[in-house]
Amino acid sequence: MTSSRIQKLRVDRQLGWKGYGQQAFVSCLTGLYSCQWKCHQHTGSQFGHFCCSKLECGSFAMIIVTFCLSLVFLYFWTEAQNDYNDFDWFNFGNLGFWFPWSMVLLVTAAVFFTYIAFLLLLAVCLLSEGQRLYLHCGHKIGILVTLIFSTAATAVLSDLWNEKWETVLLSFQMTAPYLQVGGVLLMTLLSWPLASHLFCLRQRVRQMVIIGLYGAVLISLYLVPLGMYSPCIKERNSLGPAPELIGHRGAPMLAPENTYMSFEKVVAAGGDGLETDVTISYDGIPFLMHDKSLRRTTNVEDIFPNWTHSPAAMFTWSELQQLNAGAWFFSQNPFKTASSLSPEDRIQAQNQSVCTLRAVLELAAQYGKLVIFDLYRPPRGHPYRDMWISRTLEVIQSESSIHSNQVLWLPTELRELVQEIDPELQQTSGNLAPVEELQQNSIVRLNLHYSTMSETDISKYSAVNISTNLYVVSEPWLFSLAWCAGVHSVTTNAVHILKSLRRPLFFMTPQEYSTMWVLTDMVSLIIILAVFIFHWQRKHRVNLCSGRNTIHDNGCSPEFRTGTNDVLSLTML
Repeated sequence: MTSSRIQKLRVDRQLGWKGYGQQAFVSCLTGLYSCQWKCHQHTGSQFGHFCCSKLECGSFAMIIVTFCLSLVFLYFWTEAQNDYNDFDWFNFGNLGFWFPWSMVLLVTAAVFFTYIAFLLLLAVCLLSEGQRLYLHCGHKIGILVTLIFSTAATAVLSDLWNEKWETVLLSFQMTAPYLQVGGVLLMTLLSWPLASHLFCLRQRVRQMVIIGLYGAVLISLYLVPLGMYSPCIKERNSLGPAPELIGHRGAPMLAPENTYMSFEKVVAAGGDGLETDVTISYDGIPFLMHDKSLRRTTNVEDIFPNWTHSPAAMFTWSELQQLNAGAWFFSQNPFKTASSLSPEDRIQAQNQSVCTLRAVLELAAQYGKLVIFDLYRPPRGHPYRDMWISRTLEVIQSESSIHSNQVLWLPTELRELVQEIDPELQQTSGNLAPVEELQQNSIVRLNLHYSTMSETDISKYSAVNISTNLYVVSEPWLFSLAWCAGVHSVTTNAVHILKSLRRPLFFMTPQEYSTMWVLTDMVSLIIILAVFIFHWQRKHRVNLCSGRNTIHDNGCSPEFRTGTNDVLSLTML
């Protein structure tokens, strides 16, 4: 055997092993996508022709639609983490038992999205290898289940929690710069399989349509920052101080809500204020309780089984003192933080009792903290139904040592009378209103839901010395957005977490963002042009996609096939 023959056989053997490796890769992709692990003949498509039947084209389109819908729901529910606790308690009130439904939804959405994303990746890889798509019926059922789940969950939650879409819009103000970078990266990665398939098409019209769609999306992503707005893209010297932190029912992640221990934790964490809910007992003692009944946060079912669903205001103070207000924190573990408590804190939390308003006012007076509370009017038949305002003012003025200017007075009932009795109270409104109306009512602070956040409105009210407090802000990204927007204070479940932030998340100067934007677009454009030029040159150099109409079962041109006898002959050498 001549030396040239030996050299040719060696080259053929290398190409043969390369073909076998490619065939193994394609077989693996096909097995995962169509659940057919055996080697099937004629699964490749002829270059220049579309490689799917109409049924499989529909299946591929369904994968794309399901991917988009599952991504939307996953993003929606991920950004709603700030209100998971409210969602779980809402279900508790309707179902009568505690279960972490919010986390179950999150995990389920993540699993379904991962599954669909994996199928989409397999389909793109198979198309880039010139293989026909045969989606297994089991995967089709999985796609249908994911589609139904994503659509139904989005529809139901949109109906129950329509305002959460406002949260999604707010999140875009923080994440949009990075979502744009992610979108550009994804389009850059798609350029390889797209170019590989594009230059194998014979129909010029189809080529132009694909290039036009891809180019339009790419250019849109490149230019999105021109219309983008984010409060956290600003000069460093224009960033104001961090918002003050007001503990929502104390520190409910570290202790049972609305207990004395919970408010002590706020003080220890460096919080600036205490937020709570006040109810008047049957014998006229203002105490702390958020719910209308005692069932959720006390052991009333054990002590007073016949009064489980009775209004909390219909209990006397002596009866309330018999209840345990801390054990539920460990059995229900609302924030999944009970295990982080020290042994001493666990003992203290398990023995908490119902707390009075006077006790919280004294704590705030001792450490110079602000106090804000919702005041609930007692039900009909209650001795203090028509005296609940005066009785609360009596505790503030006569039974505690707190200064009136430390109290943010939120109740709207009899506001003019309250101003006459105690003009030093900081009048606080829970509703947006014109500046003139707020000034007429002596409003000095607004207490608003975070979904109403607007940098323009905050600045407008701040210009006339009306500060803004947002509730309930517990996620660092949402707190960062409030910080950048100029909010003066926030009510939060996570004082100990937010207090540790030294600067807003995702904060950058306009110059830094412009640099990131331009570099991302330039690098992406260079890579995409290089990919398309590479595939164009390969088409003309190797002539894989033209001049030959027959493609063997491994997807390669016959000139790259190596005879088995030649490989064996070379091995024998």
